[in-house]
Amino acid sequence: MKEKEFITVIKQVLKSKYIGDDCAHLKDIGIVVSQDNLVENIHFSMDYTDAYKLGYKSAMVNISDIAASGAKPVYLSVGLSLPPNTDEKFIKEFYEGMQNADKSIDIIGGDITGSKNILVSVTAIGKCLNRKISSRKNAKPGDKIIVSGNHGSSAAGLRDLFRGHKNNLTNIHLMPEAQVEFSEKISTNIKRDYAMMDTSDGLMDALEQISQSSQVLMSIDFDKIPYDKSIEKYEDFKDLILYGGEDYQLVACVPEDFRINGYYEIGRVEKGLGIKIDNRTIKNFDNKLFNHFKE
Repeated sequence: MKEKEFITVIKQVLKSKYIGDDCAHLKDIGIVVSQDNLVENIHFSMDYTDAYKLGYKSAMVNISDIAASGAKPVYLSVGLSLPPNTDEKFIKEFYEGMQNADKSIDIIGGDITGSKNILVSVTAIGKCLNRKISSRKNAKPGDKIIVSGNHGSSAAGLRDLFRGHKNNLTNIHLMPEAQVEFSEKISTNIKRDYAMMDTSDGLMDALEQISQSSQVLMSIDFDKIPYDKSIEKYEDFKDLILYGGEDYQLVACVPEDFRINGYYEIGRVEKGLGIKIDNRTIKNFDNKLFNHFKE
């Protein structure tokens, strides 16, 4: 079973209007809320990271969810499960990493428990004041599809880590940057409803999620997708660009006449359903996406 199927079951049971985007938009109190888990030996390994970098990334991946909604990230709450042999140095460096990810965000508490492996569970809260909040269901035919930056770097960096290398790509994987400024430019200037997601699970996953939620066709020009040329050392670098996760860039569908600085236009939203790249419909790519429950 896959994550999306689990989410479908949860929606059917809870019948909650808040489930569908990475953040729940609580309009009555003017906030968005998100939660993410990072599990040792699934999302990270202490063989190639350390406490500081893990804390930094744990904060950034949750800040990215808030940025994807268009809200301003303001608070983090941290649940930390640790093996019995964990020392105080690990705790100190982990929280220093979290704090230095974005010093404008307050870490307001959480919980610490024992565990066989390390588990990090972070709840992130964003403020919606003077911002227009996004939803995957808001893409419309005629919109342009824009992204904030390079894709494929993190996946290539992970491969380099497996091979024992340390370079700019491995740094991007271990210490990603949430696109907070890009998010703010959109949410404080756009007038119409719009769709936006981060590419934590890959660019194709984000495009597919928006396509299905909005019931539209995402038409992409591959040559317009930005990427670091150094990843061309891998023969399948095009797959890294499309399917590689953890770049934490933003992809948004906005009106054709909407203008801000610092984005890459990679395609158009059209009538239909699914994803088309260079006029070729892409089907049956789920096996290329990351699956938390793959044995």
